Amino acid sequence: MLTFNRSYFRLFSLILTTEVLIALYVHDSIIRPYIGDVLAVILIYCFIKSFLKTKVLPTAIFVLFVAFGIEMLQYCNIVEILGLEDFKIARVVLGTSFEWVDMLTYVIGIIIVLAAEKLKTQNS
Repeated sequence: MLTFNRSYFRLFSLILTTEVLIALYVHDSIIRPYIGDVLAVILIYCFIKSFLKTKVLPTAIFVLFVAFGIEMLQYCNIVEILGLEDFKIARVVLGTSFEWVDMLTYVIGIIIVLAAEKLKTQNS
């Protein structure tokens, strides 16, 4: 089950770099809030697949539930509850505001993952 998949790790690294650049330099109303969230679930999926040999659908569903869970924690103001409002990294990773539309962006990200995995399987 433990493995190292270079392809997924490269994708993870590319998406992580993109997410960091978005966080640092993009301050708009579309790319940062929505595209960033779509990429976030793809990022987590690629990270898991970099180190674990798991089936596509269970991994995708797990990632979606993790994203939903983090969003629910935002609804509960987890950053404030934990006293982490002064730590920018905590605010970025955990988020500070609940949005229903974020749930949709996560689903879109997972649909992209599933479509890409299906395409990859068909082309193999």
